[in-house]
Amino acid sequence: MKQRIITGVLAAALFIPLVWVGGLLFVIGTYFIATVALYEVLRMRSIQFRSIPGAISMITLWIFLLPNEYYELLNQLNYSKIETALLSVLLLLVYTVLKKNRFTFDDAAFAVFAMLYVGIGFFYFIETRDADILWVVYALIIIWTTDSGAYFIGKSMGRRKLWPDISPNKTVEGFIGGIISALVGVVIFYFIAPLDAILWYLLLSTVILSAFGQIGDLVESALKRHYGVKDSGNILPGHGGLLDRFDSLLFVLPMMHILQLI
Repeated sequence: MKQRIITGVLAAALFIPLVWVGGLLFVIGTYFIATVALYEVLRMRSIQFRSIPGAISMITLWIFLLPNEYYELLNQLNYSKIETALLSVLLLLVYTVLKKNRFTFDDAAFAVFAMLYVGIGFFYFIETRDADILWVVYALIIIWTTDSGAYFIGKSMGRRKLWPDISPNKTVEGFIGGIISALVGVVIFYFIAPLDAILWYLLLSTVILSAFGQIGDLVESALKRHYGVKDSGNILPGHGGLLDRFDSLLFVLPMMHILQLI
């Protein structure tokens, strides 16, 4: 427990100033976090980062993460992010032939999906911070209050298992409690630092985002359980890997844009 607290404090001491400062420093930090998260996902399937598939996935991820303000770098080469992703798919499929199916079609698909899983969430992390830091705080409040509410309400009132095959400790009561806690946290935040949104739509979006954040956690749990992994990594002693800390955020941030909050 002591190690977990120390790690959490140190991580927050690095993460919060990074978000606060924003700009290029924040983009570089996000690139680092996303790269480590991609490494953690690929490692679950024993795809080496120092390999051709690993390099293809990493380079494609870096291009995918390019903020819109730097998009001219690709335009000057007459390429788009979609074309880059398609090229990576073709290269990975070529590699299956070169390796005579020791690197399979399934491996290629996993590498592409891993890049998209990590890349979409962290791209919108950069875009959300670029729009307004208050929206990043909003997302974090949803995740933190949802996690806390789901834990405490699930522990005290939980009776019905939510999805025991994936996450035995999660309950239906905890899931609902997490959403209620998020609503309370967002209402308090709204009156402290009003967001540029209509309150009723913000609350409706909060319900959806809280649910999606919990689903994001379940998605990573299902991935780890399928590959027999307890934690995505060990870069954060007592907490696991970076993906373990950002799994909910990878679902919440894209949904914020899909709901057109930003």
